[in-house]
Amino acid sequence: MASPIGNITLRPIQAEDDTEIEMLHRWVTHPKTAFWLMQDRTVEQVRQEYQRIAAHRHHEAFLGLVEGRPGFLAERYDPRYVELAGLYEPEDGDVGMHFLCAPGRTPVHGFTRAVITAVLAWIFTDPDALRVVVEPDVANTAVHALNAAVGFQVVGRITKPEKEALLSVCTWHAFQSATAALPTVPALPHRGTAE
Repeated sequence: MASPIGNITLRPIQAEDDTEIEMLHRWVTHPKTAFWLMQDRTVEQVRQEYQRIAAHRHHEAFLGLVEGRPGFLAERYDPRYVELAGLYEPEDGDVGMHFLCAPGRTPVHGFTRAVITAVLAWIFTDPDALRVVVEPDVANTAVHALNAAVGFQVVGRITKPEKEALLSVCTWHAFQSATAALPTVPALPHRGTAE
């Protein structure tokens, strides 16, 4: 079976590019992306958010390109300092992750799973990344199922200022085991057997 999406690349978001920010504004304010919590933001507020992330030492935002065309957002952060500071016991090698598939495009079966798989594989190319940590809204059942399919294990509920979240973690080995049979998994670097 062929991959539902072709070549995926990621590059830093260009917050000074008006066209890019207007596109991101359409994505993050779309009714289907309510869990991104930016529904009421203006274009300028979206620009300021991504400028803030770009200036942060422990947070990065990327535009995901699918065969050279914008298809998703991905964020990588250090949960000791961003999003989860003081809300859980971090471990060495923890990396926080968010992703958002572009809404409004013609649905492609398997697209979201291929995106999360590619984002996780990209994070795990860093040998210091031992565990990916996520904190989706407890009501976001679709993403909970997706997370489980790629190897995330639920740690428990946490209360954040903006939501009740389901803290979940995924090790490289859990990800590799969960996705080993998928034809869409990008090649992963060998890490041996130690976790």
